[in-house]
Amino acid sequence: VQLQASGGGLVQAGGSLRLSCVASGRTLNRLDMAWFRQAPGKEREFVAGTRRSGGHTYYRDPVKGRFIISRDNAKNTVDLQMNSLKPEDTALYYCAAGSSIILSNLRSPDAYPYWGQGTQVTVSS
Repeated sequence: VQLQASGGGLVQAGGSLRLSCVASGRTLNRLDMAWFRQAPGKEREFVAGTRRSGGHTYYRDPVKGRFIISRDNAKNTVDLQMNSLKPEDTALYYCAAGSSIILSNLRSPDAYPYWGQGTQVTVSS
């Protein structure tokens, strides 16, 4: 599985960005998908995830109500709409994919064998 992420950039606090991840090599409806982020000097952390069916979504508490993850299995894409951005959202954002991830591992980067290159999101105050 190859993942290609795009959509990062520089935005002022309160602004919005939309990240997109295109998957190839396997149809998206067989994959659990997630977005992670990593700020300098910090560990990679889960941001949002969606089950392969698309019926369930999961979010890190600080982004709930601001970020929305969505997937289009027909287009093999997973997007992350980020609204009301804050300076603490600044990080390198990665999309990740895995198969049949058990619920308790959904937020662990170790559960995802496939990763895209990061896309930088910078939020200025």
